[in-house]
Amino acid sequence: MDEPETALSRFYRERVLRGVRSVAPERRHLRRDLVAGIPGAISSVPDGMASSVLAGVNPAHGLYASFAGPIAGGATSSTRLMVVTTTSAAALAAGSALSSYEADERSEAMILLTVLTGAAMLFAAALRLSRVIRFVSYSVMLGFLTGVAVNMVLGQLPDATGVAPSGDLAITKAAHLLAHLDETDWPTAATTGGALLLLVVMARTRLAVVGSLVALVVPTAAVLLLGADSVASVADTGRIPQGLPAPALPDLGLLRPELVGGALSVAALVLVQGAGVAEAVPNPDGSPSSTRRDFVAQGVGNLASGLVGGQPVGGSVGQTALNVAAGARSRWAGIWSGLWMVVILVLLADAVGQVALATLAAVLIFAGIGSVRPRELLTVLRTGRIPAVAMLATFAAVLVLPVATAVGIGVLASLVLQLNQDALDLRLVRLVRGADGRVREVDLPEAVAPGDVVVLDVHGSLFYAGARTLQRRLPKPSGRGGDAVPGPVVLVRLRGRTTLGATFWKVAGDYASALEAVGGRLYLTGVDPDLVRRWVADDLTTRYPGVRVVPATPVLGESTASALAEALGDGAPGTARVHGEPGPPKRVKRRRPEAT
Repeated sequence: MDEPETALSRFYRERVLRGVRSVAPERRHLRRDLVAGIPGAISSVPDGMASSVLAGVNPAHGLYASFAGPIAGGATSSTRLMVVTTTSAAALAAGSALSSYEADERSEAMILLTVLTGAAMLFAAALRLSRVIRFVSYSVMLGFLTGVAVNMVLGQLPDATGVAPSGDLAITKAAHLLAHLDETDWPTAATTGGALLLLVVMARTRLAVVGSLVALVVPTAAVLLLGADSVASVADTGRIPQGLPAPALPDLGLLRPELVGGALSVAALVLVQGAGVAEAVPNPDGSPSSTRRDFVAQGVGNLASGLVGGQPVGGSVGQTALNVAAGARSRWAGIWSGLWMVVILVLLADAVGQVALATLAAVLIFAGIGSVRPRELLTVLRTGRIPAVAMLATFAAVLVLPVATAVGIGVLASLVLQLNQDALDLRLVRLVRGADGRVREVDLPEAVAPGDVVVLDVHGSLFYAGARTLQRRLPKPSGRGGDAVPGPVVLVRLRGRTTLGATFWKVAGDYASALEAVGGRLYLTGVDPDLVRRWVADDLTTRYPGVRVVPATPVLGESTASALAEALGDGAPGTARVHGEPGPPKRVKRRRPEAT
């Protein structure tokens, strides 16, 4: 038999080999993936630069991220066709986090933000915090994404018209523009209009995949030929360096609390977007995607992007869809798009600097309008008041608050929605045995009178707000029992519940006291034995002696039948009780109920 060390080393060796084999390119897919990466690289030029413009930094950051993200992220993701690159939502969040930095500090601060974002993702993945995606409701995320799309459009209006922007928010910039329409630079506005026209027309043709590139090249060429000097170019925002950047560590001297908050907000956005990509583009071989591993891949992509001077990246829905449409067969299609981007940067950096900023504004405006989903918005509005309010509140928060704050409000709104939904979904029914021996659910009585024995079943969460809803819906004790007609007995079935908090115990204790005041009793039946032991250890059974707890048994309904027998005086006194008043209960004859 192998020594433990030998077996352990063999396990890790085999694990490493499996990892290498999963990343290595397959010969049968090599040609298709190589070709599929070309459209992704071409579209990354306008998309990367546009994302940098959206974040308020030199377009070089977006270009560098567009090769580092797909290579590093593509090599490590579990969703094999996912492309990790710049996204408009992450760019908008990054720009918001950099709002307090001076113009000459923004580039270095962006690099630091990107590295912090990657570190936050890896740390969150190590703590398995990727599970928080379950707590972000669809209505909140739809409101957030719609707000991002509107901000994207409004924020580009100054570049699209040549009017100097004023204000920190996209909505204030748009308001300033409306008040100063007379300052519009008409050559710039015409360039924007031409680019938008090309985007709209080409979107209806087979050349839609290169529509963004054409929308950059053709109007820019017209500007250069006509000598329209008033139209700003990419080079006016900063020089695009020739070749590839040398890896470097960020300047930690720029670290501020708002930058850390911005990194966390970008990480939260990337988590949600990456999960959406995994749902939209499953693995070709049917293997499941891992949210945690995808989060790690996006964290690695951000670290790689930051170390080469890029900006935040994440799973891109648009680039991934383009990757699939171009014929991608494996993760190497995304990796090849990053490698093709390297070729573009090495050979065409000077040409990139000549691109008119108005054409980038047009690309962002077109993408923002296309991101709005009217049908889905109407569906949420018609679903109910709570989802509609959550969506509209998140949308408004994105428009008037920094994106990092809006993300926090969205997550908080999701949690409040969850708690509120848990409370509203709670349903309390009475169980009644019919003449045919079958047990049926019937409407809950509003009150329980002396001599009544009622068996209740609870559907829904009993955590916090749910417990308070239970308190309001329990039948109210009425009258007072005596020797002839004893007080009411209520049995609440709790089988299958593994967690019941302090709020539930307070509700149960208060209800037991109300029943005892009229000579009645409360039984909790089918309670998980481990839960009972925790209650006893926490001394809850002593603090609320009026609550009689009956542990569950392997036989369904046995604990309820035992409590029912005691309540009717047919069972051995005290056999159904884990705790309660000392001594056996007084044996009295009650009306035999239909319930079981």
